[in-house]
Amino acid sequence: MSIKLSIEALEVLDAIDRDGSFSAAAESLHRVPSAITYTIRTLEDDLDIKLFDRSGHKARLTEAGNELLREGRHLLKAAGELECRVRRVATGVETDISIAVSDILSMDPIYTMLEEFYAQQFGTRVRLLREVYGGSWDALISNRADISIGAPGDGPPGGGYTTRLLGTLDFVFAVAPHHPLAKVPEPLKNSDIQQYRSISAADSSRSLPPRTSGILDGQDVLSVPDIQSKALAQIKGLGVGYLPKKVAEQYAADGKLLIRQVAEPKTNVVGYIAWRSNGGKAQQWILKKLEKLSLEELLV
Repeated sequence: MSIKLSIEALEVLDAIDRDGSFSAAAESLHRVPSAITYTIRTLEDDLDIKLFDRSGHKARLTEAGNELLREGRHLLKAAGELECRVRRVATGVETDISIAVSDILSMDPIYTMLEEFYAQQFGTRVRLLREVYGGSWDALISNRADISIGAPGDGPPGGGYTTRLLGTLDFVFAVAPHHPLAKVPEPLKNSDIQQYRSISAADSSRSLPPRTSGILDGQDVLSVPDIQSKALAQIKGLGVGYLPKKVAEQYAADGKLLIRQVAEPKTNVVGYIAWRSNGGKAQQWILKKLEKLSLEELLV
């Protein structure tokens, strides 16, 4: 029995659906429109089905066409992953690498490192992810990232990754100068803090249970996307909470926040660089560069 499906035909079908038309697909695939039409007609003839309804002004996928595309995308993904594995085995260099960066860290030193990385001409495509709190671990465990920078606290069980201590991050409690807690005598008790809304940078985990920190029982919470949004919300007086010491001190110097002593302070957070243990030459190069960066250099 001969196989009538080809990766090329599935790529064409996928491009037509993504780009919206035969002509747009031809442009994105760098093919002439007649070649796209021929590929689809040949596929229809080979399978003896109609993939597109051409009765209207615009060709639309039939039910069979939709099913072929849905399942075909799994094949395309598998073929792409196979190609990457084969190239990695042949050259030892990844075709793609994904790096998760904690929202507490600055992207500037990461970009400086990537300037040097591209000069090495590995030919590896890089994807940067911004993750919040436990999302830094989640990205690694769920294979969204090959390297995670600034992953906080203990890693999840199961292994498959290696870690290196990055440093310890100090947090301080900060409020806006016009917030009621700015006038309460120090040290602030939990009973004082509990009356006011907490601002929380929402954990970006998709698979692992999301983590929370510094929120008291019964306290109202405003969840925001990242640490920068959290700091701004606290500056506006929308709520209170802990911020990295360096961030809080920068805003306190401008008179936008006040750092307050609390009776039961939040414990410091240990941060790690973590990576999946099956990387190639590109990953090894990046990890060696990261060894030279301290937590202080990476902080926002």
